[in-house]
Order: sequence, then C-alpha cells, then structure tokens
Amino acid sequence: MSLTAEPETRVGPAPEPVGALVDDPAGGTSPSVYETGRLVALAPWLPGHGERLAWLLDRQRPDGGWGAPGGYAIVPTLSAVEALLTDLRRGGPAPLPAAAAHRGLAFLAAALRAEPPPDLPATDLIVPALLTAVDRLLDAPAGPPPGLADWAGRPRLPLPAGLDPTRLTRVRGLLAAGRPVPEKLAHALEVAGELAYRAPGVRPSASGAVGASPAATAAWLGRPEPGPALDYLCAVARSGPVPCASPITVFERAWVLAVLVRAGVPVRVPERVLTGLRAAVGASGAATAPGLPADADTTSVVLYALARLGRSPGVGALAGYDTGRHFCTWPGEDGASLTTNAHVLDALGEHPSRPGVTAARRRVTDWLVARQEPDGRWEDRWHASAYYATYAVLLALADHAPDGAARTAVERGVGWLLATQRPDGSWGRWRGTAEETAYAVLALAGAGRAGDARIGAALARGRALLSDLDGRDGGPALWHDKDLYRPTLIVRAAVLAASGHAGRGSAHPEATMIRIA
Repeated sequence: MSLTAEPETRVGPAPEPVGALVDDPAGGTSPSVYETGRLVALAPWLPGHGERLAWLLDRQRPDGGWGAPGGYAIVPTLSAVEALLTDLRRGGPAPLPAAAAHRGLAFLAAALRAEPPPDLPATDLIVPALLTAVDRLLDAPAGPPPGLADWAGRPRLPLPAGLDPTRLTRVRGLLAAGRPVPEKLAHALEVAGELAYRAPGVRPSASGAVGASPAATAAWLGRPEPGPALDYLCAVARSGPVPCASPITVFERAWVLAVLVRAGVPVRVPERVLTGLRAAVGASGAATAPGLPADADTTSVVLYALARLGRSPGVGALAGYDTGRHFCTWPGEDGASLTTNAHVLDALGEHPSRPGVTAARRRVTDWLVARQEPDGRWEDRWHASAYYATYAVLLALADHAPDGAARTAVERGVGWLLATQRPDGSWGRWRGTAEETAYAVLALAGAGRAGDARIGAALARGRALLSDLDGRDGGPALWHDKDLYRPTLIVRAAVLAASGHAGRGSAHPEATMIRIA
C-alpha cells in the first residue's frame, strides 16, 4: 500500500509527496526488539540471524536496557537478554554479546523491582515465560553461558508486582493436554516454549503466519521445514529485524483512510481497496490480519471509513461486542478500551437512523465521558500516548455527541491540549513528536470552538513545527503490541492530514488528491 500525492489544484506549491514510503501489501511497521529477540532465540537457522543479533546489540541503551522508558523496557529487555544468553549457550560470538547480556541482566535486576510493565498484549504471559527461560540459562548444570560466570548462584530475577505465572501455567496445561488455546493467544504462541511446536488447533493463515506474528510462527514451525510458514518467516525477516505483527493490511488501510477522510483530505481509492475492506467484514466483524480474531476496534474503523466513502455495510457486525454498557474489543477481554469505544461511536454515528443506534450511542458517550481524567485527557490500552486517546475520544464526542456533558468533556479535553503544548509548539509524552503533535492539531481543529484565538495560535505553532519533526520515517514507537511499534503509513497519514488539511472539509490552497494504491 502506498500513498501518492496528485495535485488537485495548481495554486501554490504542491505539498511534498509521500509516495516514497514502502509499497508493501502486508503493511509497514517498525521493527520490534521483543520479536527480533525471539527469532534470534527460536530460529538461528533463519537467514539474517547475524543481522538480527547485530541489530539487537546496536539497540541497547547506555543503561543496559532496551525499548522505551520506564516499565516499557521490561519486555524488550527480557527478550533481548534471553536471546543473547541463548546465542552464547550455542557458542555464538563473544565477548560482545556476553557484555551486553551482563549489562541487560543488571538493568533487569533493578527494573523488575521498580515500575511494573504496562498493560500490553500478553505481558502477563511473556514476562513469566522469559524470566523462567533466563533462570534456566543461568542455573544450568554446566553453569551460566560464557562470560556470565559471576551470575552463578545469584538470586533469581523477581516477577514484577501484579504479575503471576497462573495464566501461563493454564495455557501450557491446555497445550500439554492436546487441547487448543483461544484464537487470540496464537499471536503470542511462543510463550508456550516447546509445546508451541505444531500446537493443536493452531494453523498458519494463507500468508503462512501464525497469529500474524514472526515469533509465534517460528515457535510453531520449530525447525526449517519447507512450507508456507517458512516462506512467511523468510519474507518478513529478509531485512534482519522483524515487526511484532505482519501482515496488517486491513488495519493499515482502514486507519489511513479514516484519518484522511475525517480531516477533509480528498482521497481517491481504487475499487480493489474498497472491495477488500468490504470483504474483510464478516458476521463477527473484521480482523487486523488473518490468523487473528475479529475485534471491535478494527471493525468499527473499517465501517467508519467505508461509510464515509459511500460503501457502508451497516453496523450489524458490532452487535456481538456490545456489553450493554460499553463495547468490548473482543468478547472475554480483560479490561476495556476507550479508543475502541470512540471508534465504535464514530461508526454508529454514521448510521443515526438504524434501530438501536441512538441508545447505543448514548451509552457509549456516557461511558467515555465518565472515564475522562481529572486534567481533561483520556488514556488507553492500545497506545502509549494520551494524545492518541484524547484525539480519538474528542473527535468522536464532538462529531456524534455535541451537547450536554459531552460538550463539557470536549472543552476540558481541548483545555488539556492547550495546556500541554510544549514551548516549541509540539506535543508529546516523552518529547515532542510529529505523531503526537499531529493528533493534537487534528483534535483541536476538529473539536475546538471556531474563532478561539488560543486554539488558532496553538494550531499555527503546531503545524509550523510538523515539517521539522520526524513524522516521515522516524519518531518513537508508541503503539501497543507485545512491544511498542509504529505503523508507518498510519502515522504518516496523520502528519499529512494535520500539516495542511486539519479541520472538517476545510479548503486549503495546497489541497491534494490522495491516491491509495
């Protein structure tokens, strides 16, 4: 999928095209330390093993950890350390990996007692599984791997507060008994260890992927046996490091289209893309990728984008996610997602006359308003930044629930955005980023009161800065999967929309027609 910009008007210079982004039908995401570490440990026979090992070593932070700040470092650091220890045990190159593993272990010894890991998918399975694997490597009868002798006999690394191995034990028990695991657990099948090999009830999708995950696929395959799974691994790992999820075609196309059409950017979409999105919606909704269960988040964004583009299949596919109070991302989930419900409100709002829609919109609106933080922002489980959640909720409320308590909540959210703009005009959790600045700009333009001088000034400063930030190919990974990741084209679409097209259908002297191919 690629974005190319075709001038719709000759007035003024055309915006910089984005057609140079990778044209990959599977979708583009940033590489993952966690997933790459799992391939180093599980599939040393896969081409590019040396490149993956070198990439891991190059990504280690000066403090010995990997990944984002705080608790976000625990999962990627555990994966990288276990991978290095495994490679050393096999007789891999030394002493550099041993030194890196030593520093990683020292980091973990402190980090595991400090801030707990955030609520990322499968964290409660991954952390106990990797801690057990690290302990086994350090406590082996032959002693620790080469270069780690001073770790012999040390106390085991602690399990973070709030986590326990009970769920992992249940999952492994199901597999040991020859019983299939729930479909959504296929995405993290690697936590089962040797039991993942040809696990009952688990089969690769048409693309060859198990659970849309390189790590899960490698664990299921076990060895380099010819077939679709090996072909998938060779393709996804051809450049060395690998992403957390691939393919993400439906997710990527739906989010890119939704961001652009909502911001008033004219889009020209080939019939095959629309047909593919429409075909992705089954009776239970749409899934991010084959091999993953359908979910309300992907379903609602697909339905919203199709409705805005005149191809609405209705909202019947969302019925199975209605809990009577809010919408779950998938049945039986732990917790609840605010952005999923914001996207559901968007989809429902495109069908105001459908039976039951008015009551459902009211319930979702009340649920979202009740979960606003005291300072005016919203937080969510699918993204590290409150700017993404606040953007999603503010626009849904402003578009589809503009009165009463919802309007008050919108004004408080706008106030939080204005109060947290950085001196240079950017927005961001850890630092100013193009992605978070784009969300803030789009939210202020879409939900703020027209003519407010404060909003106008904030928008001008934010837009002026976007071209100097790293929204094209760089920027931090902020989206939640087993590790943090960045969906490249989705982020680029948000930056493009915010740079010159923020606002509902606003005319812009440099407007472009975006073709998605």
